[in-house]
Amino acid sequence: MNSRSLLSSILIGAVASARSMTPMATIAAARLAGRRTPGELFLLDRPLFKFGALAMGAGELLGDKMKTAPDRTAALGLLARVMSAGIAGAALAPQGRERTGAAVAVATAVPLAYLTLAGRKEAMARIGQTRSGLVEDALMVAAGAAIVALSTQPARA
Repeated sequence: MNSRSLLSSILIGAVASARSMTPMATIAAARLAGRRTPGELFLLDRPLFKFGALAMGAGELLGDKMKTAPDRTAALGLLARVMSAGIAGAALAPQGRERTGAAVAVATAVPLAYLTLAGRKEAMARIGQTRSGLVEDALMVAAGAAIVALSTQPARA
């Protein structure tokens, strides 16, 4: 297996760098739509976790626009990125390579969080917190949805 087999895990880690809950929320949405991931993922097959991931994804999109929202590189923000990127990266990795998929997703998400924060601060200075957040939301949700859609298949009947 080559590194391309882990491309989806790497890309979902990049999404987690900017929106920590979007990777898990997009996987949960795919599961609700009857799609299966290449990697084994039992956690998001449980309704509590599936709907919880969706709620956290929506909550993050709303909370990010608040003036009191902490930086994504704060300890809890990084922890959320590690967890979400790891879960989603494992789910999108080829079966049997879930741990590697989780590792590359986390290894992508954490350093990129610092870069995406710098970009967001630049955008905030130019167009404000709310508008820059909405642009970032649109980009990351679209990217996450596309990555998951291209990496999953309809569930077997």
